[in-house]
Amino acid sequence: MFVDTYTTIHSIISLLALALGLIVILDFFGVRIPPAVTALFLLLAFLTSATGFGFPFNGLLPSHIVGALALIFLAITVFARYALDLRGIWRPAYVIGITANAFFLVFVGVAQAFAKIPSLQALAPTQSEAPFAITQLIVLAIFVVIAIVGLRGYRPETVSPLGPRQMMR
Repeated sequence: MFVDTYTTIHSIISLLALALGLIVILDFFGVRIPPAVTALFLLLAFLTSATGFGFPFNGLLPSHIVGALALIFLAITVFARYALDLRGIWRPAYVIGITANAFFLVFVGVAQAFAKIPSLQALAPTQSEAPFAITQLIVLAIFVVIAIVGLRGYRPETVSPLGPRQMMR
């Protein structure tokens, strides 16, 4: 019973994080996203990865590796945005961090879809078949393009009213 409730909560958090991640990425394309939306995405992405470690398991699973990578990228992303005001090399670190975390959410979403949706499960019952691999490669390609666009053109106006420059005055 507890695992079912925990799974439901984890799934809701994950879906919200995924949706917000895709919205935050719009910032790389010139659509100004309110800072609160980005902060909420970062929080939900953290909660998704953190709660992923709360499921019963035996041994290291691929989901643990994805979760650990996501948490590392999140730490760098939060540091770049809130501690260093996206200055210098930290702007590209932020773009890569946001893109990577959104990618991880979509990657896991695709894996879950292939595991839970009967028609997709029939195409790739072990998730080692071509339809699964091709789908994940397409997802990866899309996120590589998003990262390139963000790295080339993302120039935030101001990050926070209390960024490092303002706090030093």
